[in-house]
Amino acid sequence: MKTNKEKKLLDLGKDPIGSLLLKMSLPSVVAMLAMAMYNVVDTFWIAKISPEAIAALTICFPIQILFGSIGMGTGVGAGSFASRMFGAGDNSRANRTAGQIIFLSAFFGIIIILSGTIFCEPVLIFFGATENILPLSKRYLEIVVFGAPFLFFMMMSDYLFRAEGNPKVPMFVIITSAVLNAILDPFLIFGWGPFPEMGIRGAAVATVTAQFLTIFLSLYFLFSRRSGYHVRFRDIIPRWSIIIPIYHVGFPSFITNIAMCAVLVIYNHTLGGFGHLAIATLGLGFRINGLLMMVLFGIGHGVMPMTGFNYGAHNYARVREIARVTTKFSALIGGMSFLLIEIFARPLLAAFTHDPELLAIAVPALRMYIATQILVGPMVVWINVLLGMGKGLTSMTLMIGRQFLFIVPLIYIMPLYFGLDGVWMVQPVSNIISFFVILVWIRIEMRRLRKRDPIHA
Repeated sequence: MKTNKEKKLLDLGKDPIGSLLLKMSLPSVVAMLAMAMYNVVDTFWIAKISPEAIAALTICFPIQILFGSIGMGTGVGAGSFASRMFGAGDNSRANRTAGQIIFLSAFFGIIIILSGTIFCEPVLIFFGATENILPLSKRYLEIVVFGAPFLFFMMMSDYLFRAEGNPKVPMFVIITSAVLNAILDPFLIFGWGPFPEMGIRGAAVATVTAQFLTIFLSLYFLFSRRSGYHVRFRDIIPRWSIIIPIYHVGFPSFITNIAMCAVLVIYNHTLGGFGHLAIATLGLGFRINGLLMMVLFGIGHGVMPMTGFNYGAHNYARVREIARVTTKFSALIGGMSFLLIEIFARPLLAAFTHDPELLAIAVPALRMYIATQILVGPMVVWINVLLGMGKGLTSMTLMIGRQFLFIVPLIYIMPLYFGLDGVWMVQPVSNIISFFVILVWIRIEMRRLRKRDPIHA
């Protein structure tokens, strides 16, 4: 007879794939949307200050992606490794994996705080800050770096909870953090009530405060009796036997996000030549499209532990079925998001700004940017299937190739022929090329799994 805890956890190896995908993905989708609200809420309130403030926040965005790449890369590796250990019945190594993220979040957090405070101004200039927006960017970044350790642990533990088949915990944690941030933002930015008016610094203080308070929830759930992990103090001591497998999968994901960060830096420098309104447009477009992308990322996060568990259990037929079902579902979501943006682009952007010059640039830019959204969903799913199979190097190769073989050359080429519109056309053109490359690769991997299946051996 199953215990109460066993009943609450999903069976990644036996539950029907369709319902399992919804149960695993829906909390993840909600959690990812809540995470995206950090940037959306900050942008909404900061937009009330000036377009220059939006541009300043946009300059800091790739730096925050750099932070996120550390948390996500480590979390992806830890989640993939832990799910495979659970699938193989090796719970002790799964427990040690959970312990390592406590050490790693503190280690990387300290490095980010020191680097961000000592090298703040040169970092911002490198990331594309122009003379008129550098002071605003500096005011934001020099505070937000102090939330790095809390952000890292929240992101890393997120993947661990999903790896044990418990996706509702990270949803609750991230929603709590997003709600706290949303509540604090206007009070600290504009000085409502007893709070001082801090401007763009207030947004940074709100973010760090929300992350700090929320970390206690993550710790509570990780060490509670309802958790599938049983972490002891000795599990927190650094162990290369666990860290190396984590980054075997996680490091490629980290590098992939670094590549995204590098691409955004190139975007910032390119758009800087068109003025601060072009940079602000990039910021608005990323925030709005980011909400839709978080839905797809949430689906991908549900797919990865499902794949990892069954791959670890040598249930290859189920891995192939997971890939097939989730591909169709993600394409449907991508197509629906495309229609949503195409129809409501202007009112969505108008919710952030009423500046007519900015809207004149941003509305067509957003519509061009998401023109191939239906292709993005399957690509996200396929990358997470590969990650679940422990093929981090393969996923890195595909994603790095997309960034540097397609996007970067197009950023330099397209504006020569189409001006500012050419910058916005880069994403749809690169998505079309990348879709077919990744499609060929995933088909090869699925054929290999079919040959390894005992039924077809």
